[in-house]
Amino acid sequence: MNVLDVLEERGFIEQATHDRELRECLDEGNVTCYIGFDPTAASLHIGSLVPIMSLAHMQRQGHRPIALIGGGTGMVGDPSGKTEMRQLLTLEALAKNAEGIKKQLSHFLDFEADKALMLNNADWLTELKYIPFLRDIGRHFSVNRMIKAESYKIRLDSEEGLTFIEFNYMVLQAYDFLELFQRHDCRIQMGGSDQWGNIVAGVELIRRVHQGAAFGITFPLITTSSGEKMGKTAKGAIWLDAAKTSPYDYYQYWINTDDRDVPRFLALFTFLPMDEIRQIEQLSGADLNSAKAILAFEATRLAHGNQAAIEAHQAAASMFGARQVPADILPGSTLPRDHRGTDDASVPTSSVDVQTLKAGIPAFKLFHQVGLAKSGGAARRLIEQGGAYINGERVASFDYQISDTDLEDSRTILLRSGKKRFHKIEVRK
Repeated sequence: MNVLDVLEERGFIEQATHDRELRECLDEGNVTCYIGFDPTAASLHIGSLVPIMSLAHMQRQGHRPIALIGGGTGMVGDPSGKTEMRQLLTLEALAKNAEGIKKQLSHFLDFEADKALMLNNADWLTELKYIPFLRDIGRHFSVNRMIKAESYKIRLDSEEGLTFIEFNYMVLQAYDFLELFQRHDCRIQMGGSDQWGNIVAGVELIRRVHQGAAFGITFPLITTSSGEKMGKTAKGAIWLDAAKTSPYDYYQYWINTDDRDVPRFLALFTFLPMDEIRQIEQLSGADLNSAKAILAFEATRLAHGNQAAIEAHQAAASMFGARQVPADILPGSTLPRDHRGTDDASVPTSSVDVQTLKAGIPAFKLFHQVGLAKSGGAARRLIEQGGAYINGERVASFDYQISDTDLEDSRTILLRSGKKRFHKIEVRK
């Protein structure tokens, strides 16, 4: 099966260049492809999952993926999708962020024996000489065509405008593709739909310089059925770094998927067979909730490993009650189908000194301190609106003093915000 068929069936592809030639290229043998990742933070978030999963599918079909860290272009800033200039980072900060990103990508891609490569475009971009670059590469670009690109048009129409340094971004990204073509025979660049202009520029540059066959694929912007951007919650972005978003919170994000999105997200964010996924499209009620549990488990397993996924699943069972997942629902999943061993070890936990607890802590302060509210004011509103609970009991007033009298089994206090956000307090003696 051609990997294009896999990606199309699962909903990854929005546009592709030279469709017939691209398919023939992929049929002929192993192909090297790449996607660029912006290293402006030490962690990717789930908005990057579509590109990551597409690289993983390419590798599973026998092709070689390259994850290109934008250490050089990150010093310039991609204007795509932005109405203002990005913060520029130093090479040292970008290198540190790149290390975190490689660790996360290693959960999805096998980098052993060069089955996948992780490269940094700072290796060649920071060595460029300006005049030779303008003469040899810049001459292939038309300013008239460049300013028509959607990424530039947004910035040109904005109040801040487009800086000259950002205007170079398309040329630099196209040059990345040329370098990867020359160094690693990379034939395909993939990316989000906002990268279409940059990708096409790279394809055309390779064809002009080397008369070589190169191709581009873009992915659709993934939104939820309610129209929200993927990965945005009241708590902020959902990160792939366990230190930023715990495996339990990551699991909870997926378990709360809108009913309408479950089949689509199973196709995009798991490797479960499409035949199984299509069978759940008519499910409802408890059976659909079982499918959500499998989505949450499989997505967490990919990002954080099998043990972390099991612990998150068990913690959810401890908090909300164990649910028997029928064996005939997505049978390809390795989700534990029984209730044994459920515990709350993965529930976010903080400790408090016993003397501090005996003195009493105002409820609104504690809810804020543990991250169940963004501020003291937000915590007050949460409590006043009846959305805050201590050990399952609604908090009566924002200034209620949480103390050692609230301990369960003389050891813990369970805080809850709304229906599904928990935090455990353990006493420290």
